[in-house]
Amino acid sequence: MTVQDNITGPLTTESGAPVADNQNSETAGVGGPVLIQDQHLIEKLAHFNRERIPERIVHARGAGAYGTFTVTADVTEYTRAAFLSEVGKQTETFLRFSTVAGSLGSADAVRDPRGFALKFYTEDGNYDLVGNNTPVFFIKDGIKFPDFIHTQKRDPYTGSQEADNVWDFWGLSPETTHQVTWLFGDRGIPASYRHMNGYGSHTYQWNNAAGEVFWVKYHFKTDQGIKNLTAAEAAETSGLDPDSHQRDLREAIERGDFPTWTVQVQIMPAADAADYRFNPFDLTRIWPHEDYPPIEIGKLELNRNPRNIFAEVEQSAFSPAHFVPGIGPSPDKMLQGRLFAYGDAHRYRVGINADHLPVNRPHAAEARTYGRDGFMYDGRHAGAKNYEPNSFGGPAETGQALWQPSPVSGRTGGHEAPSHAEDDDFVQAGNLYRLMSDDEKERLIENLAQSIATVSRDDIAQRAIENFRKADADYGKRLETAVQALRG
Repeated sequence: MTVQDNITGPLTTESGAPVADNQNSETAGVGGPVLIQDQHLIEKLAHFNRERIPERIVHARGAGAYGTFTVTADVTEYTRAAFLSEVGKQTETFLRFSTVAGSLGSADAVRDPRGFALKFYTEDGNYDLVGNNTPVFFIKDGIKFPDFIHTQKRDPYTGSQEADNVWDFWGLSPETTHQVTWLFGDRGIPASYRHMNGYGSHTYQWNNAAGEVFWVKYHFKTDQGIKNLTAAEAAETSGLDPDSHQRDLREAIERGDFPTWTVQVQIMPAADAADYRFNPFDLTRIWPHEDYPPIEIGKLELNRNPRNIFAEVEQSAFSPAHFVPGIGPSPDKMLQGRLFAYGDAHRYRVGINADHLPVNRPHAAEARTYGRDGFMYDGRHAGAKNYEPNSFGGPAETGQALWQPSPVSGRTGGHEAPSHAEDDDFVQAGNLYRLMSDDEKERLIENLAQSIATVSRDDIAQRAIENFRKADADYGKRLETAVQALRG
């Protein structure tokens, strides 16, 4: 084997085949769902999931609690999901909060997105909603996810997180501009898990009893109020109490101060999607509230701490592929990649029988499958037949799909996401900047400048600044001045 410090030449797959497109996963036509025949995508995601053992590659640092979701509005005209079928209905939940980039032993009070992974134990099986504390994300296609996370983790040579890697990737990926503006703004360091919002982030399908389709986005608005830490406050907190967020959540529940969130959804009729001014399936975009106002549908309360952190938080497994009747996926390319990657990560990290663990198995339903054996299998099926169809009374298919099919057309290939009327990588980042107060803008500029100023090459710094200038001229000008002052 030849060891190379700098690998040059065309990008290839693990088998040496040249890669034609490393930016766009293969879809069924423009805007269609991702195809499993995209070997490069599957290989990248599968390899990425197996890079570390045993902690999670991303979202390793986390805390969790059980709770209750209560329906507060009638949404049966939009979805036939049983757990949403009547006002007042309650469903047990488990919510895991996390940071993204840090390892299991890292501090809580850091500038990083927060995971907001929610499991509903419904009578139709578990429904997992895997989101963040931001309504958008850095990239729009799962094929870029391993590359993005590599820039946030430790460099293979230095063993440290490197600003060069972070800003080189962000500068070369203009789609990140919107999320980076969120991240370096005031909400980039929540004061606690209780004092931040959660979002489903992706677009999902709801379908009702008549078969009508709606696209939805989930919002979880904290009832404790938004509270954040400045960079200086976060540095002090991290040094004094690395477990600050986990401790705050546990102690609040122990004293009976149960945190709650008001649950809202934005609802888009399926027919609106094609001509909407932004691509509604692009994870780097929001749906402005003036277009689709959020409506309240429920209340989420956390009211019970785990008895054992390893068993219930570390071994908890969430997958956006866990749907229930009335809810399904959308053509969101990041979501499509995660439908495979999350379950695959847990099969590798926890084991093929991860869903048999108490925190992961259905609580209000029974899992009836023909899956058998494998690591840590508990023998629950005894001598029951392990194939289907059979004539011994085993479980059989229902013939009723969980969600409505979506039309697809066009030629297979590595298509870019379809562009809508107001789609570019900068317009929503600029809108977000202009919504900020003068004080918020000042802190945003300071936070960004402190980070960009640490890169080693002027071209990386300048390219990053130009993306923010394209979002808003004042944004870019002020940032450039601040970076130059720090770099001398």
